[in-house]
Amino acid sequence: MKIDQFLRRHGVAGNPFSEEDAQTDAVFKRACLATIHHPSWDKFLGSPSEPSTALVFGEKGSGKTALRLQAIREFDDYNAAHPHERVFVISYDDFNPFLDHFRDALGTRDAAAALAKFRLADHMDAILALGVTKLVDALVGERVDLTALSLDQRRDLLMLAAIYDQSTGEPIEKRWSRLRRRSGFRPLWSRRDLQIGFGTTLAVAALLAAFPGLRAWSLAPWLLLPILAGWLYWGWRLARAEWFARDIRKAVRVLGRDPAALRWELLWFKPSELSGQPMPRGSRVGGEERFELFRKFQAVLAALGHAGIVVLVDRVDEPQLIEGDPRKMRALIWPLLDHKFLRHPGLGFKLLLPIELAYYLEKEDKEFYDRARPDKLNLIKPLRWTGASLYDLASDRLGACAAKQPTNGDLADPHVTANPDAAGPPRLRQFVDDSVSDDQLKDALGNLRTPRQLFKFLHRLMEEHCHRHTEDAPRWTIDQDTFRTVYSAHLRDLDAFDRGYGHG
Repeated sequence: MKIDQFLRRHGVAGNPFSEEDAQTDAVFKRACLATIHHPSWDKFLGSPSEPSTALVFGEKGSGKTALRLQAIREFDDYNAAHPHERVFVISYDDFNPFLDHFRDALGTRDAAAALAKFRLADHMDAILALGVTKLVDALVGERVDLTALSLDQRRDLLMLAAIYDQSTGEPIEKRWSRLRRRSGFRPLWSRRDLQIGFGTTLAVAALLAAFPGLRAWSLAPWLLLPILAGWLYWGWRLARAEWFARDIRKAVRVLGRDPAALRWELLWFKPSELSGQPMPRGSRVGGEERFELFRKFQAVLAALGHAGIVVLVDRVDEPQLIEGDPRKMRALIWPLLDHKFLRHPGLGFKLLLPIELAYYLEKEDKEFYDRARPDKLNLIKPLRWTGASLYDLASDRLGACAAKQPTNGDLADPHVTANPDAAGPPRLRQFVDDSVSDDQLKDALGNLRTPRQLFKFLHRLMEEHCHRHTEDAPRWTIDQDTFRTVYSAHLRDLDAFDRGYGHG
C-alpha cells in the first residue's frame, strides 16, 4: 500500500503530517494559521489594542514558531480593521547579524566571553535597528505623507534612521537623502556652514572679477585667507561629526554602521541638535538614552497611525554563536528580562524561549526576580499539550486537508474504493482500529508532548501500516499491534532525544 492511497480512502488529499516545522508547513499556513490555536493562545496574545508581554517556555517542536506566525497574522488582521490604531510588529528572531557585529566589536572569537558582555542596551539597539529599518522601508517605498509629523518628529526620524537604518537594498546615504527630501527637513540652501563657505568664496571671486589687479601671485596668499576662514566653520563641523560618528559606532556594538556615511548624515543637524539629543555615545553600554530613543520612535509611529509596538522574540537557540547551548542562550536572553523595559508603556514583548531556560529561571535569586518580575509577564511554563489537545490538533489538520469524498467511478487508482462509513470531515479516530480504545489513543498521544513529535509519530505509524499490507489486500484501519510496535519504538527515540538535548 501507499500512504496517499490510505489517506485518499479516508477523504484526505495530501499528507498533513509530513512537515515538522511551522516555518515551512504549507498545511499550517494554508488552513490552520487563523483557525487552530494552542489552548493558551488568548493568554499569549492579549489584546492588540493594549500590547502586553508574554513569557513562554516550550520544548523543541511545541509550537513556539507557530505562535509567532499566528500572532503576526492576528496583528495584520487587526491593523487592516483599525488603520489609525495599528500595531507595529518587530520580529526579533534572527540574531546572527547582531551577534556577528557584536563579537567583531569586542575583537574576540570566544563566543562565551563575548556573550558574557551582552547587555540590555545591545538588545535595545538591535530592536531599534529592526524597527527603524522596517519603518524607513515603508516610508521610502511608498508615497507616505510625512506632513503629519512635526518638525521635531521629522528630525527624530532622520536621527534614528542615521543611527539605526540597516537596509542592504541600496546605499544607506542615498536612502537617507531620499527620506530627508521627502520629509522636507532642512533643505540644502539652509545649511549655514555651506552658506558661509560658499559665500566667502563667491565674495573673493567677485572681488577678483571687479579688480583684475588683485590677481597678482604675490597677493594670492592674502586672498586665500578669507576663503579658508569662510570654510573653517564647515571644517569644525566636519571634524565634530566625525567624532560623533566614531563615538556612536563604538557604543552601538551590534551594528556595522559605516562611520563615514554616518558622518555626512550628521552634518545635516545643527550642533545644538547633536548636543541636546539622546544618542548612544562613547564606551557606555547602558543608560537612559536608549529609553529616550524608544520614546522618540514611538512618537513618530504614533503620528503615523501606530498605537503600539509588539516585539516577537523567537529562535533563540538557532544562532551560530549559541549552538543550542543553554548557558549561552541564558547569557544572551537574561539581559532582556528587565522589568523596566518589558513593561515600557506602549511596548509589548512575546518571548518564545526554549524549555531549557526554565531551569535557570527557577534557580535565580531574589535580585533577578526583583529586576525581571516574571510574575507580571503572563508566564506560560511550559507550553503544554495534553493528549486530548493533540488528538484535536491531528483531527483538525486532517479536516484541513479533506478532499471531496470519492466515488468508485471517480477513482483513478483501482486499488482504492470509497469509504462507505465516511461522514463529515475525517477524524483521527477513523484511522485507528477500535481495538485501540479512545482513552488508550489519547493517553498515547499525551506522552508525545509536542505537535512535532505527534506529526513524526503519525507519519511513521501510517508508513509502517502501509508497509505491512499490499495493494491487493489493503487494510484501511491501523491495528493494535502496529500501533503498539510503532509507539514503543517512537518513545524510545524520544527518550534518546531528551537525553541528548536535556529536556526539562
